[in-house]
Amino acid sequence: MEKKRFYITTPIYYPSAKLHIGHAYCTTLTDIFACYKRLRGFECYFLTGADEHGMKIEKNAAAAGKTPQQFVDEIVEGFHSLWKLLEISNDDFIRTTQERHVKVVQDVFTKMYNKGDIYLGKYKGWYCTPCESFWTDTQVGAEHICPDCGRPVQVAEEEAYFFKTSKYVDDLLKFYEDNSKFLTPESRKNEMINTFIKPGLDDLCISRTSFSWGIPIRENPKHVIYVWLDALTNYISALGYGSDNPELFNKYWSDEECEIIHILGADITRFHAIYWPMFLESLGLRKPDRELVHGLLMMKDSKMSKSKGNVIDPYPLVERYGVDAVRYYLAREITFGQDGSFSPEQFVERINADLANSFGNLLNRTVSMINKYFQCVIPTYQGQITAFDKDLEATVNASIKNYEYLLDDLKITEAITSAMDIVYRANKYIDETMPWALAKDPDKQNELASVMNHLANAIYTASMLLKPVLVKASDKAFAQLGIDGDLLNYENIYHFGAIGGQTVNKGEPLFPRLDANIEVPFIQDLMK
Repeated sequence: MEKKRFYITTPIYYPSAKLHIGHAYCTTLTDIFACYKRLRGFECYFLTGADEHGMKIEKNAAAAGKTPQQFVDEIVEGFHSLWKLLEISNDDFIRTTQERHVKVVQDVFTKMYNKGDIYLGKYKGWYCTPCESFWTDTQVGAEHICPDCGRPVQVAEEEAYFFKTSKYVDDLLKFYEDNSKFLTPESRKNEMINTFIKPGLDDLCISRTSFSWGIPIRENPKHVIYVWLDALTNYISALGYGSDNPELFNKYWSDEECEIIHILGADITRFHAIYWPMFLESLGLRKPDRELVHGLLMMKDSKMSKSKGNVIDPYPLVERYGVDAVRYYLAREITFGQDGSFSPEQFVERINADLANSFGNLLNRTVSMINKYFQCVIPTYQGQITAFDKDLEATVNASIKNYEYLLDDLKITEAITSAMDIVYRANKYIDETMPWALAKDPDKQNELASVMNHLANAIYTASMLLKPVLVKASDKAFAQLGIDGDLLNYENIYHFGAIGGQTVNKGEPLFPRLDANIEVPFIQDLMK
């Protein structure tokens, strides 16, 4: 049964440097799902934010001659600018340096400590500073390399607090068994079990004394809380958990009528899929309904990484090609949940094939013909008159059904493909019905009117389905079709023929065709 409201989150991003297109990918796909749910009339609360503590921030700030707070303040401003550029519709932005978060993290530690789930001990092992991760001898291997980022790890030994993971392993495995869709793709769950749990899961180190840029533990202030207990708690601190204003927490976390969905990258799956459910069990709180792990965005067969310097800045892409082109490419070219790659050739080819030649050209041709043949007014729906009307209507109705089924299951890429099926079928419909020939035959005017109406309705439906992705172009398509008022409500697409009688207004092409000889070198320069 579909739930009444949705709480959807991105990871909170680490402000050690400017964000790149890999971060834009995760946030854009999360935004598409949130926009889709709102479009259909559901309540949806969308959270993103910044994970601002840790040794790497402290070191980078010192190297820049700034305090850690000054350092993160400047970089986080860039986060806000990028999300605005990409038309991200988040309801809140949580920062782990905010008092509303700090207090909750300290309270969470105290609750777990008083329950006996946290104890003071001594840590000695391998630590990766860039990933803020501890690893065992087996995990780092003889080369002492971080299994996540591939960089050298260092021996760390210090007094530390530990969370008793062993206490919750059986509960976690039972939760996996009872909730088959909790972790997507399925391969990620198998990885968690076989790589981390079955070999033996050590108690988790959750504090540090070797640096100070973190949230101090009230019971022992020389310790700061380890970044993952700090960071993961953002999902409930942003909702007011444990505060004087718990309304959002009650509505979007405690209420079982709300579906909780975390979107995250493959490199942080272990923390979200193993430790976060354990923390929540310790606190007596429900666990998320879904965790969807998206793949890595690759550049020339290697992971895109700020530290490796092989990243793409989204700003020049959006400024040159528009926000819709970038959002569409990220959502359509890379199957959500799988690894994907970014290349200039793919970008130009996808924008030309789908947006310029198919969607934009379909709208331009249709509006031009309505202008020419019907004095700018879309004919009203008269049923299925031509031999091809029934097939086009069937494609539209099937695409709506598939689109909703797929998007509800977080299969965002496949859902967009279903929406584009309408566009491809409508272009073929023009070739089949040949309206230019019908216009020359006085006895075929009813068929011509039906063709124009069917095309307008197909474009209307496709534009509505693509609106969560094409945040500007869909509205421009509606404007060119003369659609406003109640017809902008999603529910109208269930009634083929809702469009008719509107006055069209031909505008500029939605997506000018890109010249690969010019655009590919431009994008290649961004990759250097």
